[in-house]
Amino acid sequence: MITSAIKILIVDDEPPIRKLLRVGLVTEGYAVIEAADAREAVERVVEDRPDLIVLDLGLPDMPGHDLLEKWRNGQLGLPILILSSRTDEAGIVRALELGADDYVTKPFGMRELAARIRVALRHRLQQQGERPIFQAGELTVDLVKRIVKVADREVKLSPKEYDILRILVQHAGKVLTHQHLLKEVWGGSTDVQYLRVYVRQLRQKIERSPDQPEYILTETGVGYRLREAEQAAITGS
Repeated sequence: MITSAIKILIVDDEPPIRKLLRVGLVTEGYAVIEAADAREAVERVVEDRPDLIVLDLGLPDMPGHDLLEKWRNGQLGLPILILSSRTDEAGIVRALELGADDYVTKPFGMRELAARIRVALRHRLQQQGERPIFQAGELTVDLVKRIVKVADREVKLSPKEYDILRILVQHAGKVLTHQHLLKEVWGGSTDVQYLRVYVRQLRQKIERSPDQPEYILTETGVGYRLREAEQAAITGS
């Protein structure tokens, strides 16, 4: 195994799931570390220093939410993806609010999981410094000049529309919950319907087909995700 490979810690108490993940992720070129419970996971983080964690919520010795909260309160900055059979909105939202970078529900597709891992890893790298220019497809956002363009056509946004888009750009590729966006834009005291109205208006201005958006994607019952930037925009090449 190549020692420079990105290391992923799988935290799941089901051996078949760990095996499936190990085989799939090794095929993708990652090095894999495994833990069957929270105690072992904490040890692996200290001893093996993984680059990313895939965390199941149903652990035998500690709820996954509690372990996630412990890590984030301890300032663990690694990307953490939730992999769980739980599909309830409350559980998903709580995980994201506690600091999970993304979630994938079981059963899952290996290609989707690998894609989300790549997004989470890129997002963490980008957090070292905010990119002045964001570009995805025909959408360009200049965060310094506060200029938004679609196919070289400048788009005029209201202050609230721009604030929503700016926050989505800063976390491109990551799911942002309704509550997170409400807190960032309105201070958290506004009804979610206001957010939906502004997102709809924003889509009318930047999407080719607002009813089939390609930039601002809906995570049903949870929030929104902005399509990640093009590779060239990320690297600055």
